[in-house]
Amino acid sequence: MADALISPAVGGAAWAATAGLVGFSSRRLREDLDDQRVPLMGVMGAFIFAAQMINFTIPATGSSGHLGGGLILAILLGPYAAFLTLASVLTVQALFFADGGLLALGCNIFNLGFFPCFIAYPLIYRKIAGDHQIRWRVISGALIAAVVGLQLGSLGVVLETVLSGISELSFRAFLLLMQPIHLAIGLMEGIATAAVVLFVVKARPEVLEGAVRPVVREPVTLRRFAAAFLAAAVILGAGLSWFTSTHPDGLEWSISKAAGIEELRPVEENLHRSLGDLQGKTAILPDYGFKVEDHQGADGTAENGPGWPAVDVGTSVSGLLGGALTLLLAGAVGLFLRRGRTGH
Repeated sequence: MADALISPAVGGAAWAATAGLVGFSSRRLREDLDDQRVPLMGVMGAFIFAAQMINFTIPATGSSGHLGGGLILAILLGPYAAFLTLASVLTVQALFFADGGLLALGCNIFNLGFFPCFIAYPLIYRKIAGDHQIRWRVISGALIAAVVGLQLGSLGVVLETVLSGISELSFRAFLLLMQPIHLAIGLMEGIATAAVVLFVVKARPEVLEGAVRPVVREPVTLRRFAAAFLAAAVILGAGLSWFTSTHPDGLEWSISKAAGIEELRPVEENLHRSLGDLQGKTAILPDYGFKVEDHQGADGTAENGPGWPAVDVGTSVSGLLGGALTLLLAGAVGLFLRRGRTGH
């Protein structure tokens, strides 16, 4: 979500709720954090950052979607580590790539983190998937949980926007556009989640057990497992990000259809301007690319941008740098909590 959708009151309330969840997750994670999950938090955060850079086209809609990642993280890390890891991903995106507003960051973390980690994962996925021994249960659990998580998250966006009252979006029109398009996105996320989980079931099933309860037997090395996801993050961020869909994402598409405009105008309020200026200073690669001036043709109009795939060094650098920053931030959170538990 951009800041143009959110009022200070709604943004502040979401920040408070998110801060409470961060504190709650930190306390719970400190109680049972094992040494193996600390590096996995960083590696999986980098993987999700890179995966979120790739938008896939939703057929026959003119829209696109991208992986949320909260459910994958919850399945592999447990809900508390997953929430903190996803918060790290979204914080890096907002601060260094101007993806999502700073005022809306609390909303974004809550919508993308709370619903998959604390609702869809424990109440739906775990009930259906069980001990991951039956393939169809893993697939159906991932599909249903991903859809529910995305539906609740998109409903959160609608409610937060309407309660803010600073955009001219009709509640009914916005809702009727957001929910169906995120149903399609949720199905795609469910397929991706099932594929990742089935890989983990075959490669290192003990990771899934460690996400549910602390590992009590002799620990095993997960270096090759972590290296595989780190390599995937590099491939996704540095190369496959060139193939992202050129269509607007589900939220942008819903806004344009409901309001009849391509994008919302910036809000001319002191807090919005101040946070926008701050984000402009911290965003080293806004929109995942180098800052360049628009080139104009002889007639004064902007020249056409690159075609598809958009082979762009700036995009590759953004994928690699963002993944590295997320790895460091999420890993640092895990290390801090582990040190707090051990008292070292």
